[in-house]
Amino acid sequence: MFITCAKFFRRQTIQSQLFNRTVTVCSLKPIDQSRNLSDSKCLRPGKVLENKNCQMDVGCKVAIVNGGASGIGLAAASQLLCAGARNVAITGDDLISGKEAEKFLNSTYGMGKAMFINCNINCTAQFEGAFEATIKKFNNLDIVINNAGILNEIDWEKMIKTNVNGTVNGCLLALEFLQRHRSTNEGVIVNIASISGLETYGHTPIYNATKHAVVGLSRSLGLHGHYDRTAVKILTVCPGCTQTQLLMGSMEGRLTQKQLELGAEVMKGYELQPIKHVAKEIIPIIRSGRSGSVWVVEYEAAYQVEMPHYSERRLAP
Repeated sequence: MFITCAKFFRRQTIQSQLFNRTVTVCSLKPIDQSRNLSDSKCLRPGKVLENKNCQMDVGCKVAIVNGGASGIGLAAASQLLCAGARNVAITGDDLISGKEAEKFLNSTYGMGKAMFINCNINCTAQFEGAFEATIKKFNNLDIVINNAGILNEIDWEKMIKTNVNGTVNGCLLALEFLQRHRSTNEGVIVNIASISGLETYGHTPIYNATKHAVVGLSRSLGLHGHYDRTAVKILTVCPGCTQTQLLMGSMEGRLTQKQLELGAEVMKGYELQPIKHVAKEIIPIIRSGRSGSVWVVEYEAAYQVEMPHYSERRLAP
């Protein structure tokens, strides 16, 4: 009981430090679409805003990928090890697929390189236990990727709990463990959102809301006021339509009939990109992305996007 209480008070301390602190916010200016893309100040695919404090060497680092037993999460874990990461822990709630993923990573990159942790991110105790197990096994933690997410407009409460609450808890736990157990002077959190967090799609309104929440959370926690205190940079990756089970699996039971009809029309304009492409683009984002930045990965090299200040979006009378 005492240990549980101690953990609770640590979490409350982090929340207090995060949300009871005055932070100066710099307004972001919108991208001028009329500017020449050759202008070094104009954001374009593959362009990274200069920040001398944002370089992160993936080599010899320890990472945990939540939702890492399949899809983008598993591909990201593979790319981390390919880039030289020392160890990777992957979490998921499907024991069979998780063990298969662990076997694949260890057979590809070396025995003991990866560990699967059976974990339901909607259970706070299990989620915290996954971080503790990673530290116990690998001693350090430098990179956290929050990838777990579902699309289910019918059981929307579960979707909100997984996509929003799960990411919030993932960030709070990551901030706690990265500050105490990282092996270098900087830690990294990558939250996987979606282009649905940047746009609106009528057939998945609640899913869109959850991904907008992930983008807003990441940008807010990524402000310099937080980074200066924690030395943990927080990045957002928004993949376009990708060949994952979330889109390629049956939508029956996850969308209403009307949503299925609307979705069929919307998806006619999209081509699904390979999972591996998204995962490969995450590595340079981890290396060079500045805290609070938002990145789109859609068919080509990842590119950074800016959010205009609301005053810049005012319509003319």
